[in-house]
Amino acid sequence: MAELARRQAPQFAATSWLRPLPPSTRLILHGGKEVRALASGAWGVGFAEQACRAQSQGSRATLWMGPDEYLLIDEDLAAVTPHAALAQALAALPHALVDISHRQIAFEIKGQYAEAILAGGCPLDLHIEAFPLGMCTRTICGKADIVLWRISGDTFRVEVWRSFSDYFIALLTEIARDIVS
Repeated sequence: MAELARRQAPQFAATSWLRPLPPSTRLILHGGKEVRALASGAWGVGFAEQACRAQSQGSRATLWMGPDEYLLIDEDLAAVTPHAALAQALAALPHALVDISHRQIAFEIKGQYAEAILAGGCPLDLHIEAFPLGMCTRTICGKADIVLWRISGDTFRVEVWRSFSDYFIALLTEIARDIVS
């Protein structure tokens, strides 16, 4: 059973606008201001206090998912397991820290058509004025729950549950046929 849970992206031909991102460590942290203050030191990245915003530094990022809920992403799998350091730093405070690394995978949607392709399946207004740099949120794309984060003007990181990845790729590929020449 462990083999089935390996961190692998689905097999598909990457395009100029869609590519799988390398495996990452993902943690969900629930906790108040005291928890975030201690976690920030152990994690090495601050925690946004403004709704739907992300902060990143180096290979790590914190994404605001809801009041007192953050998605922590570390793209450096060679680094010391961040879960242990965070758990130790937060041991005296009530909090929840859960490793969800195997649950989801990430894709980069990039280029002049990225916004239009995502808008074909996502109900949010993704125009740069409505969804600015650094904004992140939970939403849907078609029937798949996703976490959407605007990394740059024409680049989005999308976290999708592994079980929906084939559907997600097929949906965006179908949408892109009408948009990308």
